Amino acid sequence: METQVTHDEAGSRYVIFAGDAEIGFAEYRLLRSDDGDVAEFHHTLIEPARRGQGHAERLVKAALDDVRSRQLKVRPTCWYVDQFIVEHPGYADLRV
Repeated sequence: METQVTHDEAGSRYVIFAGDAEIGFAEYRLLRSDDGDVAEFHHTLIEPARRGQGHAERLVKAALDDVRSRQLKVRPTCWYVDQFIVEHPGYADLRV
């Protein structure tokens, strides 16, 4: 089934859907600093039955691509987002 990631700005999270069903999310806090705004990603979750299918990777990639387009930086306090950035060095420039 096709997945789609949306930005729930009011909820400070990115959500991944399979069809109409929400199957996971990546939550963040927007932090203000003198060096610019930072999205601190602190929690990522995929439904247990949907794990191991690449959904977390698609979710985090879409979230980081959106953060980049908004000219924000990232503080990955969530272990998964941190690991994603380590494994995908093209996102290393987002890290503060």
